[in-house]
Amino acid sequence: MGSIFGRVLRAATFGESHGVGVGVVLEGVPAGLALEAETIQRDLDRRRPGTSALVSARQEPDRVEILSGVADGKTLGTPIALLVKNKDARSKDYSALAEAFRPGHADYTYFHKYGLPPQPGGGRASGRETVGRVAAGAVARALLATLGVSIQAYTVAVGSVKAEIIDPAFAESDPLRCADPDMDEAMAEQVKEARSQGDSVGGVVEVVARGVPAGLGDPVMDKLDGLLGGAMLSIGGVKGVEIGAGFAVAGRRGSANNDQMGESGFLSNNAGGILGGISSGQDIVLRLAIKPTPSIARPQRTQSLNGESREIEIKGRHDPCLCPRIAPVAEAMAALVLADAWLVQRAAERMPS
Repeated sequence: MGSIFGRVLRAATFGESHGVGVGVVLEGVPAGLALEAETIQRDLDRRRPGTSALVSARQEPDRVEILSGVADGKTLGTPIALLVKNKDARSKDYSALAEAFRPGHADYTYFHKYGLPPQPGGGRASGRETVGRVAAGAVARALLATLGVSIQAYTVAVGSVKAEIIDPAFAESDPLRCADPDMDEAMAEQVKEARSQGDSVGGVVEVVARGVPAGLGDPVMDKLDGLLGGAMLSIGGVKGVEIGAGFAVAGRRGSANNDQMGESGFLSNNAGGILGGISSGQDIVLRLAIKPTPSIARPQRTQSLNGESREIEIKGRHDPCLCPRIAPVAEAMAALVLADAWLVQRAAERMPS
């Protein structure tokens, strides 16, 4: 199973939604990096459920344990093992679904690949797998901070409501991570309306990395935008990624889309901070299309394990909109890609000519 990510900075996540716990083993972190459990916990707290009425009610404290690789607040250069134990799993909520495939979930494809019936909460395919990613991303973020790099993600659309202005500071205080103070109530209403109808709603999350030095990324097959795109699409629920102006470039002319340059640098950022697969030094800007949560309370037609048609309703505690909890996961994946790219670049520069 493809659970390992990265080239020099390698993260291997483990665990299932209703197992003992979830976590990650991270190798490639240089020795001497200041790292405390609280640094990792801050990002886990931003991802965990039960934080507002607009996300899953599952009550998980998500307290991280550092099992190895850190001593006296400093990394040792050895593998860092991070564990978060599951505390509030309710497997009985899935007992009625053990013989049927949930529409929109990986139950059907996992069954055909591994021969296993649907696992409680989706097992390895659950969004809870992202705990390990966020923990690893917090370490990568600490490494990038030494270079002056910061990363933030926020919600710019929910259903038909789109942000018209971007206020990153406001997004951190909003339950949906909405970036527009004038649109937060309208976005929340979209979520509440969908939930009241036993349904869910999709949206768009924007990710911005600031302070990224120029020169990260490798042509031709290891382009930075390709690595970032793959990282984002590896997150459950992400169905599309655009960089910079994204799909809007299809309707433009080159004279309007090219980022021209003056004495002070670039005059625009339609490329989203990446040219030829290499960082330009501008902000790296990504937008992710997030699908509606597939676990909904409305009756749906599906198939049993033996191929019989049946109707199911999914019980349990689920996010009516994935955007606010995917945002910190997207930040983590961006941090892992950028930190890995920097370590690759540093290794190349140290090689004898």
